[in-house]
Amino acid sequence: MSAVPAAQAKQPQGGGGAEVAQAQTLTWTADNDITRYKTAPTTAVAGETTIVFENSAATGNTTSMPHTLTFDTSNPDYNNDVNVNLMATPNDVNGGRWEVTVDLTPGTYRFFCAIPGHGQMQGELVVTEDGGGGEDTTPPEVTATVEGQQNEAGDYVGSATVELTATDEGSGVDSIEYALDGGEFAPYEAPVVLNTVGEHTVAYRATDVAGNVSDDQSTTVNVVEPSGDDTTPPEVTATVDGEQNAEGDYVTMATVTLEATDAESGVAGIEYAVNGGEFTPYTEPVMVHSVGDHTVSYRATDNAGNSSEAGSTSFTVVEDGGEDPGDPPPADCPESDDRPLVVLGDTVTQVPNRTDPEGCTVNEVIEDERAWSSNGSFLSHVDEVTDVLVFQGVIDRGNKAEILEAAEVSGVGAPGNREGYERIFDGTAQSLDRWGHVGGGAFNLNEDGSITSSTEVEGMGMLWFPEAQYGDFVLRLKWRDDTSGGTANSGVFVGFPRVHNHPEESRPEWVAIKYGHEVQISDNRGGDQYKTGSIYGFDLVNRGESMPTPKGVWNDYEIRVVDGHYTITRNGLLINEFDNTPGQLFSPPRADDPGTDGRQHETGYIGLQTHGTSDVITFRDIRIKEL
Repeated sequence: MSAVPAAQAKQPQGGGGAEVAQAQTLTWTADNDITRYKTAPTTAVAGETTIVFENSAATGNTTSMPHTLTFDTSNPDYNNDVNVNLMATPNDVNGGRWEVTVDLTPGTYRFFCAIPGHGQMQGELVVTEDGGGGEDTTPPEVTATVEGQQNEAGDYVGSATVELTATDEGSGVDSIEYALDGGEFAPYEAPVVLNTVGEHTVAYRATDVAGNVSDDQSTTVNVVEPSGDDTTPPEVTATVDGEQNAEGDYVTMATVTLEATDAESGVAGIEYAVNGGEFTPYTEPVMVHSVGDHTVSYRATDNAGNSSEAGSTSFTVVEDGGEDPGDPPPADCPESDDRPLVVLGDTVTQVPNRTDPEGCTVNEVIEDERAWSSNGSFLSHVDEVTDVLVFQGVIDRGNKAEILEAAEVSGVGAPGNREGYERIFDGTAQSLDRWGHVGGGAFNLNEDGSITSSTEVEGMGMLWFPEAQYGDFVLRLKWRDDTSGGTANSGVFVGFPRVHNHPEESRPEWVAIKYGHEVQISDNRGGDQYKTGSIYGFDLVNRGESMPTPKGVWNDYEIRVVDGHYTITRNGLLINEFDNTPGQLFSPPRADDPGTDGRQHETGYIGLQTHGTSDVITFRDIRIKEL
């Protein structure tokens, strides 16, 4: 994904011209947090509405983090008659503030941030007719939840936290109020922390959009001092989770969860340290991605000031597969092609692409991607290798005959088809040095000859190949989703002009986004509507059509461009076709996107996207052939 578009957005209007007064204005704001909107409305009335989305320095965004305000139009459980998809960053042309006018109808809208990794930024907007009057006469339901360390008598040691929630199936919740220890009611905006010793009463109530008010309710909490006789430190336990191989090593990552208990004064905090580093507060499970041996140390302190002795847990993280050093090295095959069927050139057979005793597939030993002086020399080679494959029992005589017939009609080695594929990334540092990186993020070279997007370098960026521009071509590569949480979002850019000193776009990584085409990589079940194989912003492929695979599985990707016609193949299966004709607009609309009119280039560069530290993607075996 090339950053989600700012859809249907307009810049704030200046003076001049009569404007129709808006029935209401709803404002969403965002900051550096990727888990929630800073502010978001929950209720509205039906009718014409100005929706404002601001993600700027004024709202607390100090890192140029992009966010979107996107209304869900695909979930039948919500209203889907309004298309809102505003993207804002502090450095955009509008300073991070965008607005759009829509016509809201009664019901519930779901909104979310469509930037991958920001999926927790979501909520619901309940819209009622005429302010929610009419038939709604039922008040909201309110509940109180108390959390904290309790002693045997049920008292809360040191402090307690009271969280209030309300629901309303009619017009929707308008507000929650609370009163502490008989005081006046005040708006509830955050959990109430009780940290003074004594008995406390928290009263609460809620009001819905229709004006119905719930009965006052209350909960009583007794806070006691930590026992002065507590000399026992907390007990801390560590649990390590993750996929393990036969040797017990963790494949690609391990997650360490810490828990502490203290029966007397209660736990005040937990700390941890990784591989001998400094202790830091523990707030969430620790994810360890780097390959090698690791030790996580931990300790806890209780409210009486007792600290536990440091404990530790040790484990090993290995690359995918977790091969033992004593195992034989991976097969040294002439090519890399594990598509399910045997393919010669563009000719697909029905012969399974099995693996020979050396660990190479039939496609790999056929070598249809190398240069051949004639179709006859290619046929002779195929005849020889298939004889060997028959002898090894990999294929039978019928398979051999089908492969030979396909080799003849494939045209491999015939005039005009004698040049093979150029391997522009072969897994070596020397081939990676031929590429350049622009924007945020980074790619790291792995020992197995692949490259993986960084989990440490923040931002969105692109690795691009500056040595050549391509017109008609076939690009082949392999990619793997290595994201530890959800699913990765990335893409392959093609057909874009040189990224530096562009007259219309100063950000090099955005030159590819706005003036080239992104062939999407995303197997996410939700989030962005454009899935793997989509031409981002122009030609939609849904998840079912994209032929998704489990995470951690290598995917063969082929992108063929001939006279502006794009053909996208995944694991040997056609998943999309697209014609790059002029006059097509980016959808949902993006304020400064030139559409396909700005993408009519005879030749262009290619690139690979890194979307951020939470979207971990791995590439290998990148090769291209001009047509």
